[in-house]
Amino acid sequence: MSAQIIDGKAIAAEVRGEVAAKVAELKSKGITPCLAVILIGENPASVSYVTGKRKALAEVGMEDRSLTLPESTSEEELLKIIAELNADKSVHGILVQLPLPRHINEDKVIMAIAPEKDVDGFHPVNVGNMMIGRPGFLPCTPHGIIVLLEKMGIETSGKHAVVIGRSNIVGKPVSILLARKETNCTVTICHTGTKNMAEITRQADILVVASGHPHTLKGDMVKQGAVVIDVGVNRIPDASKKSGFRLIGDADFDDLQDVASFITPVPGGVGPMTIAMLIANTLQSASGEF
Repeated sequence: MSAQIIDGKAIAAEVRGEVAAKVAELKSKGITPCLAVILIGENPASVSYVTGKRKALAEVGMEDRSLTLPESTSEEELLKIIAELNADKSVHGILVQLPLPRHINEDKVIMAIAPEKDVDGFHPVNVGNMMIGRPGFLPCTPHGIIVLLEKMGIETSGKHAVVIGRSNIVGKPVSILLARKETNCTVTICHTGTKNMAEITRQADILVVASGHPHTLKGDMVKQGAVVIDVGVNRIPDASKKSGFRLIGDADFDDLQDVASFITPVPGGVGPMTIAMLIANTLQSASGEF
């Protein structure tokens, strides 16, 4: 029996529809949710991500206060712009697209964004709030994964979830969210220092793969009927494509088709949810409802 595909595009569209209805409500009260996305330089992947974010803003009726700055922008100039946006009460969310040019310190930039406008959920205040279950912005990709599981009606309580990867952006936060009482999983984290990884992954009911390497998870590493959430986005050469490459995940999709019960495709799985949750966080900021 073939795995059921989790359609992230459709679920993200549903989330955006819910957000658009609430944005219309807020606008009728004189509040227009506003997001400022700052892009520095012309990294093709970053340009593509920002284009997707701006498209989503327009779709849900939010104000787009985005800025595109040259690669040569200094750290001081960027921090000054962030300070101005922090002080501007009409701006509800600030997002600086990562990665940044080498001469700019990412940590300094993340710390400079006011926690109440940090709709990416990267500021230590928001990370700490998530950790102890206080209200705050949840990081978009991990939160999107939880919403995918909820919307697909996948039972999580009492299940064993294995997360491959320990990044600050996905691995660590999704582990925390999976272990929260609302989700109620027992969580194991695997990483480059894990020995006998396949022994651990074969115990999982739910697998989240965020290793950053194609085909990290193969069919023989997964028990029959497990749920596979693939966070990876890897470009591999493909002469048959106009772009010269195609995107694949961190899981071997073809190898897992007859093993997993549910699986996210790449592209079209977790990716669209990241933008949908960013828009939801911006709405949350504008409405003040946590």
